[in-house]
This record gives sequence, C-alpha cells and structure tokens, in this order.
Amino acid sequence: MAYSKKQEFEKDEIMASEIAKALSHPARVAIIKLLSKQKSCICNDIVEELPLSQSTVSQHLKELKNAGLITGEIDGPRVCYCIDKENWKKAKEIFGELFSMKFEAMKSKCC
Repeated sequence: MAYSKKQEFEKDEIMASEIAKALSHPARVAIIKLLSKQKSCICNDIVEELPLSQSTVSQHLKELKNAGLITGEIDGPRVCYCIDKENWKKAKEIFGELFSMKFEAMKSKCC
C-alpha cells in the first residue's frame, strides 16, 4: 500500500485540496449552484435538474459530502441535502487567501 504524506501539510492546504477535488467535476459544481439557490434542503429534485442517473447523482453527492461542502439528513426514505454553511465559509476564506496572493518576487516575465 502506498504511503501518503498528506498529514505533513497544513490543515488549510489539505482542506483546499479536498475541496478542489470535490469541485473538479461539472456535475458537482452544478449541484452546489442548485443547492445555493434553495431556501431549504432538497431531496430528489437534484436528479430531476441534472442529465444524470440517480446513482450517478448519488456518487457526486457523496463526494461533496465527504469534502464537507454539503450535509445530508435522512428524512424517512429520502435524504435531504443543503450547503454546509460553516465549511463553505471556511472554503471561501482559504481560496480567497490563495487567489489574493501577490507574486511580488515575479516582477518580470518568468517564462
């Protein structure tokens, strides 16, 4: 089994990489957009909005949930999903810092 050195990086770096991986598929971005427009949690409506099968949507939801971007609550025979606002706020902070970095050392053209 391969050895991972993931634990040797900063917590924010690990979180950023997990979020970036979770958002690396257009279906997951579409799911996040859909959930962000809702005032309450939604269940089977997600499948109706995407050109994907129920099982494929479920896999994408699982990836987003594993990354901490969404939460899912069991409500009888269905699971209702919504944005995890606390983790989303943290993700915005992490990526905001990353994308606002100034590259002062590179005053001239590099390549």
